[in-house]
Amino acid sequence: MLVAFSITPLGTGESVGDLVAEAVRVVRESGLPNRTDAMFTTVEGEWDEVMAVVKRAVDAVAERAPRVSVVLKADVRPGVSDALTGKVARVEARLAEG
Repeated sequence: MLVAFSITPLGTGESVGDLVAEAVRVVRESGLPNRTDAMFTTVEGEWDEVMAVVKRAVDAVAERAPRVSVVLKADVRPGVSDALTGKVARVEARLAEG
């Protein structure tokens, strides 16, 4: 499955970059395929392992924020692997065809 999620610390002031970086660090240390862009971090793996990573990322932020907002979108497709790069590659191939 793919899970794209965004964690926003609330009640910590205007700058949240350090706390968001902690969440991303948790994801990167998980060893699961992942990608972070300006809006979301996407993680690929099995349901239990991906959701465990999301929970650890939320917990890391919650240690320093009184409230945490989480937006999550999941693509559950059993038997599919390498969707993180494969989906993008297929779109790029279609674009290259004209």
